[in-house]
Amino acid sequence: MSIDQHYGTGRRKTSIARVFMRPGTGKVTVNGRDIENYFPNAVLRMVVNQPLTLSEMNGKFDLLVSVTGGGPAGQASAIRMGLSRALLAYNEQLKALLRRAGLLTRDPRMKERKKPGQMGARRRFQFSKR
Repeated sequence: MSIDQHYGTGRRKTSIARVFMRPGTGKVTVNGRDIENYFPNAVLRMVVNQPLTLSEMNGKFDLLVSVTGGGPAGQASAIRMGLSRALLAYNEQLKALLRRAGLLTRDPRMKERKKPGQMGARRRFQFSKR
């Protein structure tokens, strides 16, 4: 017996999320923890659920998410992208809707590297005239 499951990968900054979407009651598990426990911030939970709300699929799927790297905001955005891609694997007709909302566009912004002879990426050491 095989489980009807859809998969999507999402990335944002240094976060990578693997999202497995299975038919169910709307239970979201992130790294083995409940979403309310993993993301205490309501805004981040809203970001994660955006694709489901937009496509009116709330409560139809259980999500099993594995996410690594980055901070809470980057992880939430990575999960959002992975979920959008999983929804696309489930139903190709959602593409226009998700694309219009900007949920299928990978955000390319990354942290700029620290340069030699400087304190940070752009910050220089203090200049002394004398």
